[in-house]
Amino acid sequence: MADEDLYDEFGNYVGPDLDSSDEEDDSDNEEVEQPDAPDDGSDVSGEYGGDEGGGAMVIAEDGEDAADDAAEPMNSIVLHEDKEHYPSAGEVYGEDVRTAVLDEDAMDLETPLVEPVVNKTNRATSSLVSDDDWIYSEEYLTTVLVSNDTSRTRRGVALIGHFHHGKTCFVDSLLEKTMRKPWGPRASLNVDEGGGPRYTDIYKSEQERQMSLVSTPISTLLSDTRGKNYCITMLDCPGHPNFHDETVAALRCVDGAVVCVDAVEGIMMHTEMAVRQAITEGLPICLVITKMDRLIVELKLPPRDCYYKLLHLVESMNELIGSSSRGRYPKLNPQSGNVAFSSAQHGWLFTLESFAQIYVDHQTDDLVSLGNNLPVDELGKRLWGDCYMDPVKRTFHDSPRRCSVKGVERTFVAFILEPLYKIYTTCLGEQESDVNKVLRGLGILLKREQLRTSSRPLLRTALSKFFETASCGYVDMLVKHIPSPAAAAKGKVARCYTGSSQSKHAKAMVESDPKGPLMIQSTKMYSTPDGNSFYTLGRIYSGTIKPGDRVKVLGEAYSPQDDEDMAVTTVGSVSIPRGRNRTDVTAAGPGNWVFLEGVDSNIAKTATITHAGDESGVADDEDEVYGDDAVQIFAPLKFPQAGDESVMKLAIEPLNPAELPKMVEGLRRVSKAYPMLRTRVEESGEHVIFGTGELYMDCVMHDLREVYADVEVKVADPIVAFRETVVETSSIKCFAETANKRNKLTFIAEPLDEGLAERLEAGKVNLDWDKRKLSRFFQSQYSWDLLA
Repeated sequence: MADEDLYDEFGNYVGPDLDSSDEEDDSDNEEVEQPDAPDDGSDVSGEYGGDEGGGAMVIAEDGEDAADDAAEPMNSIVLHEDKEHYPSAGEVYGEDVRTAVLDEDAMDLETPLVEPVVNKTNRATSSLVSDDDWIYSEEYLTTVLVSNDTSRTRRGVALIGHFHHGKTCFVDSLLEKTMRKPWGPRASLNVDEGGGPRYTDIYKSEQERQMSLVSTPISTLLSDTRGKNYCITMLDCPGHPNFHDETVAALRCVDGAVVCVDAVEGIMMHTEMAVRQAITEGLPICLVITKMDRLIVELKLPPRDCYYKLLHLVESMNELIGSSSRGRYPKLNPQSGNVAFSSAQHGWLFTLESFAQIYVDHQTDDLVSLGNNLPVDELGKRLWGDCYMDPVKRTFHDSPRRCSVKGVERTFVAFILEPLYKIYTTCLGEQESDVNKVLRGLGILLKREQLRTSSRPLLRTALSKFFETASCGYVDMLVKHIPSPAAAAKGKVARCYTGSSQSKHAKAMVESDPKGPLMIQSTKMYSTPDGNSFYTLGRIYSGTIKPGDRVKVLGEAYSPQDDEDMAVTTVGSVSIPRGRNRTDVTAAGPGNWVFLEGVDSNIAKTATITHAGDESGVADDEDEVYGDDAVQIFAPLKFPQAGDESVMKLAIEPLNPAELPKMVEGLRRVSKAYPMLRTRVEESGEHVIFGTGELYMDCVMHDLREVYADVEVKVADPIVAFRETVVETSSIKCFAETANKRNKLTFIAEPLDEGLAERLEAGKVNLDWDKRKLSRFFQSQYSWDLLA
């Protein structure tokens, strides 16, 4: 057969079968093996009879030896690295001992062998003030004031205003009056120079940035001019417009607003936003003009020009309030006692009435007869406006022409600004002996060490002593113009509670009944030092809360028909917020602002906390679930002044994909800390967050990386959503035709009627109304043509 017939076209053999070789059969009967070299390198010549180190031929003779050789073939090749020259660690120490062997030292030289335990914390130091530094004890604060059945001695206000208008330093100056020792020389420095303790900046990021980022609550004891003590809860709100959501959350749970305005800068953008939000919440407003020292030291205005500057500021604020409230709010007026003047850097604060009290206490020659014939409040009213005092006849006139002496100044200039200017001039430019002489004439006695200090500490010491009783005028202003929690409960419930005003829950909240059903409104959460959980700030409207109580947490989506957004939990602890510290209490009743621990896991933004019924969380009465007495929630927060939504979008992902669950948990936590922050997962699986601005998002990302998730995150370029508006009627008509060209629709764009947009944002107009009701509303209120 030809060779080409033995193979196919692909080269495969297709010929006849080949005969097997007989030599292969014979080789099956013999087996030649090469013994392995011993692992320990010992001499094997005596055992195998071969040369030293050489291999010998061994023939298996019986079945047992053949089986052993089959189990461990001696002709297998053992690599050098697999040879066991020494016993293993398990053979030496036993199987119960866990051993680890590192082939190579990959640890850096800077890394210690045993790293120290580091307790992660995002809080600023809380050792700035100890319990012994306050002039009152915690027992007095919690027992006499907080746990008292009546709330007449309590007030809750929010300090609002623009960025760097002195709100935090103003709180520091108030707290200094309740301490045994002053803050020290740093308190007289500016913020950019590292001055002030900034006690309500509780987070490290706030201290590093030297600006407030969250609305911090603090409850403290303050006295009025008569020496009566009040428990004042203040929420120091951020002034940056990006953190307007913190102001909204603070205003929702308080009874009044104190607007802080820089005497030099005046009304700014966030001042207008905060005032409008306070008016939307229906809160009374007081004004504190801060940084008065800048008019004297920086601008160097004469006393008369300083008065005109202050008058213009008060009038501008009244114009803002009047336009925002449509004339429903009373005007701010120093004569009414709802305007205060302060300089936190130099430690003084006064109202007209409290300054008049200084004259009555000192009984000066100029006003000795007036102090005896006029009450303090009447004398205070004559220290503002077009009011002139005749130095000869000792009478007040509304014009300088009626005075017997020419060149008479207004009473505010003559009796307030000129003495104030004199103290500044003396402390800044005179010798030590002259300073001591002038201050002694005003009743200010200083030690020699205090007189020899530099000008800033000297000014702060002298002015704080001179205005020691006048600083109590701030408490007088709050007591007179801000209602107590019991008095303000009716209006707060009507605006915030979504349930019926005739339900037993609403009636108990209006009456501030400590024995009624528990109703707490939660508006803000603050992270613990380790960032793993949160303290929930809540205002108690009715009932009494104690540690260990079982409560129901009702979320923003809860309704009696759909209780999916409801959870039953146990309160861990109840405490009073005090800035950087907390004071635990055994119980808290209506009219208090408290921190609740252990309820944060079931709260997204805001929540309503009520009693849990029996152990299963089911109410005892069926009417409490489905009837008229069914508990409802407090309305969620709205942000009409900020556009009701966040406009900046960031797409993020973890640098290490394996840390995605850790980042998702961090997003859940950081969303709780920022009221206006929104998180979402796109259809593509991308995680995005929505914030209000660049600084806002920078703080969010810092907290996500360092506090809540501790992961490295990659961030995409931000995307900002823009909204256009219509300022006038469009000049071009837009139209659309049907397919048969017989019908045509024409459109024009024009602005909404004045006030309609505000009503829509406030929810006073609902487009879901019945068509007839909606038509009658627009026809009667805005004269709309229904046929047009």
